[in-house]
Amino acid sequence: MSELEMGKPTSFRVNGHEHQGVVGESLLLALRRLGYEVPSLCYHEAVSPYGACRLCLVEVGKGKRRKLTTSCNFPVQPGIEVFLDTDKVVAQRKVILQLLLAQAPEAARVKELAAEYGVSDTPFEKKQGNACILCGLCARVCREIVRADAIAFSSRGTTKEMDTPYREANEACIGCGACVFVCPTDCIGLKDENGIREIVRWHRKLPLKKCAACGRPFAPTFQLNAFAAQIGVERTHFDKCPDCR
Repeated sequence: MSELEMGKPTSFRVNGHEHQGVVGESLLLALRRLGYEVPSLCYHEAVSPYGACRLCLVEVGKGKRRKLTTSCNFPVQPGIEVFLDTDKVVAQRKVILQLLLAQAPEAARVKELAAEYGVSDTPFEKKQGNACILCGLCARVCREIVRADAIAFSSRGTTKEMDTPYREANEACIGCGACVFVCPTDCIGLKDENGIREIVRWHRKLPLKKCAACGRPFAPTFQLNAFAAQIGVERTHFDKCPDCR
């Protein structure tokens, strides 16, 4: 696949059926657009694919060769054949779900997916009280979209975790809640109470700005000032809530 081919229409096959796609596009995105159901937890089309959860496994072949690969970070290529839910794919997905159940036994979404594949328990040691699957989606959104870069992975192996530096409130966090919105297991937490927004997992508390028109607290002042600076407008641009503008 050359740079000259990128973005051009092409044909590829899925379970024996020919389809049209775009060279270089995420295979997972292409499959979903075509109506195929492929599970994933760490993918969001607004940010770069990471392949962390590995649930989007498919088999991809060209000629006589076939291999298992994560579809989120595999690009559509001319002439490839894609095979969904083969015995290999299903077997590997079940093992992955067992690993995710061990990593995040409190994650309801993981339990739902596991049940769909007949996985009710895991032979691996459970990380009790945890719902984070270490997909990194929150950090990618914070870095690539919000441009705050307030959270990151720390440590390695069984002690690896997602958090702020030194597990303390990071002033880089603007309290926008984008990480909470994209988290596939709802393990971060956001509270708006008594004029304060709290991003629970990141230990961050910020005062909410009141709308100049209706008086309703609607977003952290820190967040609105950061957005004003990013897009080059006066801070007064955000004096009113979206409903009153």
